[in-house]
Amino acid sequence: MKFLRIFTILSIVFILNSCNSDDEKKLPSIFVESIQVEEGNTTNYLEETLTLTNSVDYDLSVDVRTVDGTAIKGKDYTDLNEVIIFSAGQEQASFNIEILGDDIPEDNEIFSIRLENPYNVNIVNSTATVTLINDDEHIFSIPETGYSTPDSYDGMTMVWSDEFDGPEINSNNWMFEIGTGNGGWGNNELQYYQEDNTSIIDGNLVIEARRQTLESSNYTSSRLITRGKQSFQYGRVDIRAVMPERQGMWPALWMLGSNISQVSWPSCGEIDIMEMIGGEGRDNVVHGTAHWDQGGHVFYGQSMSNPSGKLSEEYHVYSIIWDEQSIRWFFDDINYNTIDITPEALSAFHDDFFFIMNIAVGGNWPGSPDNTTLFPQWMIVDYIRVFQ
Repeated sequence: MKFLRIFTILSIVFILNSCNSDDEKKLPSIFVESIQVEEGNTTNYLEETLTLTNSVDYDLSVDVRTVDGTAIKGKDYTDLNEVIIFSAGQEQASFNIEILGDDIPEDNEIFSIRLENPYNVNIVNSTATVTLINDDEHIFSIPETGYSTPDSYDGMTMVWSDEFDGPEINSNNWMFEIGTGNGGWGNNELQYYQEDNTSIIDGNLVIEARRQTLESSNYTSSRLITRGKQSFQYGRVDIRAVMPERQGMWPALWMLGSNISQVSWPSCGEIDIMEMIGGEGRDNVVHGTAHWDQGGHVFYGQSMSNPSGKLSEEYHVYSIIWDEQSIRWFFDDINYNTIDITPEALSAFHDDFFFIMNIAVGGNWPGSPDNTTLFPQWMIVDYIRVFQ
């Protein structure tokens, strides 16, 4: 009798477990689909739908919450965290997510919708991606305003200039450096330099930085130099230009000693007429710096913030006045940095230098582009002039 009683109990447990297993198999599944939506210029609402594989005669529920990606709660959308209930017989349920539109050109952004804590339902896919399609124009345009400098100065003569008025790059003045250099041009930069990214538009040299895969790089740009073609010792240099903007952009107008092949860098000396590292709060800051060798690499520089806005909004003139005594840096004719080059350690700055113009993407100083960085980006150069 005891054996029969035990057998009966085990049989009941097996039957109950079998029933429970069958019930679990009968649970419907729920899924959420990824979706794309235009961001818009004002607040709007995204309606998202959850769907069951089949209806059932009992209630069920699932938790829904949003998770940041490149889109951020409170900036690009309003956080959602709620329980979605399906009544018996219901196969679909909808919910709304508030999208915070704006009129700022930017890359497309994403965030996630996650399904959690299912009750009486199985989750097929727990995460869906919402892509906010930016619908604000980011187009190339040449500013009509900005600072300019004269084409003559008392006591000085213009000894060389490029006004970029011809149909193409003047090969008597410029050549292109190609590729990724050594270690990202010594700075872990991310771009591949190629000639294709440079053009002449309406009397301006235009360098374009692109999000473009080439060789092992995810970005392309251009780097032009006057090495072996145009080099100078001393004088006033004026460069009228418009800068790119945003995180990871690193435009530069600069000079290197013409003897770099013989003595290498930094012994050849470097004069950075203008550098800018893009990003929030940095798009209006110009840096002027000198680099040299003094038992190792040393440098001296100062910066200046443009009070009227970003360096991308209109033309500015970046200048140096370089003589036997000093190098002085100017932003729209405002002197913001000076270095005495009479000490013997700074003898490199008494030799010939050539010009370089480029947009680097990423690197040790600016860091990499992020979701705020739009591509393409442009540096527009109206003229470069040397007076002695």
